[in-house]
Amino acid sequence: MSKFLAHFFHKRAGRMKDNQEKEILQLLQNQEHATIEQIAQSLYVSPSTVRRKLNALQSKGLITRTHGGAQLNDTNNFFPSFTFRVHQNSFEKKKIALAAIKLIKNGDLVFLDGTTSAFFIAEYLSDLKNIRVITNGIDTLSLLAKHNVTAYSTGGYVQESNRSVLVGHYAEEMIGSFHADIAFFSAQSVDENGEIYDCFEEENVIRKAMIKHASKRVFLCDSTKFGRTSPYHLCSLNDVDYIVSNHALPDYIHAEHMPRMITE
Repeated sequence: MSKFLAHFFHKRAGRMKDNQEKEILQLLQNQEHATIEQIAQSLYVSPSTVRRKLNALQSKGLITRTHGGAQLNDTNNFFPSFTFRVHQNSFEKKKIALAAIKLIKNGDLVFLDGTTSAFFIAEYLSDLKNIRVITNGIDTLSLLAKHNVTAYSTGGYVQESNRSVLVGHYAEEMIGSFHADIAFFSAQSVDENGEIYDCFEEENVIRKAMIKHASKRVFLCDSTKFGRTSPYHLCSLNDVDYIVSNHALPDYIHAEHMPRMITE
């Protein structure tokens, strides 16, 4: 077998593995618990394959094996863990990240919020030169350090309901002491009137500071967030310079000054 074909089949096998794990997570999210037989029938695979996938997902902290099946670890939580959210719509988020980094230039100072969408951008920043990043994302900060990207923590305290981010007035003051070339942020939803919302008020305070102290403001939004709303208002699409998404903005969403749309 040629090196090209070997590489092709290796990548294909990796994609199939990821897709099977995503399908299992989606199934468990829909019905909270499933037996090995139910999962095997849904995925058209053998029970032994399901057991291997469940063991892998349990090692990542995403599920708990039960007698004869499995359940999500986050079923009873108000908000899923960062690890769980990284695996939700991960393929779409990676596509969004790859489109978003085209807006960054060598030497830029970048704000990244603590969302999983921004986390995927951090994955690719090591290819750029002299990049500096300020983030309130704990996992994002660790990833940047791993890739030898110059990174500043906002400081602050760990939010109780979402322990993957730093919030509070120390974080807000830190952000206010810089002016970034570009800020990347996400949120839970954007409604029909082009208003952006999230479920965490404290995180919105940090995002608003980033938006205020950046020359370019980029909203990262996969298509699952279109036409929805959440408890706390963040900003309007009128306040954003770019939307980066995996899908074109639906016609039913309107804003007075629509930002530039980038899709991948």
